[in-house]
Amino acid sequence: MTLEGHNKPAQSAAVFIVAMALMAIGLVMVASTSASLDRSSFTWPLWRTPFGRQMVFVLIGFAVMIVTSRLAMPLLASPEMRRRTSQVAFVIAVACLIAALIPSLASPHRGSHRWLRLAIGGIGGMDIGFQPSELAKLAMVAIVASLLTERGADPRSFRRCFLPASIAIAVCVLLVGMEDFGTAALLAGIGVAMLFVAGCRLRHLSVLSAVGACGLTVLLYAAPYRLARLTAYKELWEDPQGKAYQPLQSLTTIASGGWLGMGLGSGVQKYGYLPESRTDFIFAVICEELGIFGGALVIGLFCALVWLGLRAMLAAPSRFERLLAFGLAATIGLQSAMNIAVVTVVTPTTGISLPLISAGGSSLLTFCLALGVLAAISARGNKMASLSLEADVPGRRVVGMARMGDATAW
Repeated sequence: MTLEGHNKPAQSAAVFIVAMALMAIGLVMVASTSASLDRSSFTWPLWRTPFGRQMVFVLIGFAVMIVTSRLAMPLLASPEMRRRTSQVAFVIAVACLIAALIPSLASPHRGSHRWLRLAIGGIGGMDIGFQPSELAKLAMVAIVASLLTERGADPRSFRRCFLPASIAIAVCVLLVGMEDFGTAALLAGIGVAMLFVAGCRLRHLSVLSAVGACGLTVLLYAAPYRLARLTAYKELWEDPQGKAYQPLQSLTTIASGGWLGMGLGSGVQKYGYLPESRTDFIFAVICEELGIFGGALVIGLFCALVWLGLRAMLAAPSRFERLLAFGLAATIGLQSAMNIAVVTVVTPTTGISLPLISAGGSSLLTFCLALGVLAAISARGNKMASLSLEADVPGRRVVGMARMGDATAW
């Protein structure tokens, strides 16, 4: 009993180890992709360079994971607190998504309004802002988990559980989809997966899937550039210098690395040939400089992170935490898969970043928050299991059985 109790807490520590490995790879690759032939990548003040900003984000992200894993423990233990927190987070996320559509508040980027401007010249003369769609990912997962599990909820009930959860998913998908189709599709996939895992009726899911497919089709045709990307994907070799330039350059970048890569920092596609080499297409640069083996290492780390998330789900002591852990693990796994699919031209181009690796603070800090919650869920499950094992002794067997019954109810 003692050996098992000491081994299980290592699962939550493994979440931090894998996450830090991915962030370290991302920091190194951001430094590499920021290299320039006419100036140094490490100029002063350092925090105004891409590498310096990413280093600050990584340090803050690590602190966010640690703090969240501590603060989330008592919050997750209280059904009323986690229900209210989910509701507040959802309201804030929706308000931020709406605010991002207001031109006076939004910070436009290449014709889209995905950023919400918080301050101008706040730190070192740099603008401060974030992407509300990143917050919407966590808020949607939390509110759906709450609606489907709290207060004796029955996921098979259409009016009491399925309909409210579907409305919450639809609100997030529609608000995000006005400016970011890729993230909207991601949210839709996560939402449907959570409804399925929670035990909703298949006929309800079938209707929702049909309605959702129609809604995503409308969003696809609402913006001409989305159709242009789809056309470019279908006719990849007909316009190599135009619409198909980015996916073809991504394939060229990956192919030039071979199995072992050209060497860290020795890639050439980042010098203006591959657009978005620091953000959405950073995985292609990883393959160019570290080879197929380097790309496989990154994929393996993401698989390990998803596996740890699913282990946290199995160890979770409540229905809410189980569904929450699944939603967070699904978010990490599905977004990683979508980004890699885009970079390898398996799917049309979308603006999906690679979690914990792509340059940028909004995505990195959001996923650090999610991983902190996963670590807290895993730690709580391990703690409850240890208490149950310790209680399983003469004179205390009834208490131990009662705790295990509460922890495993689904």
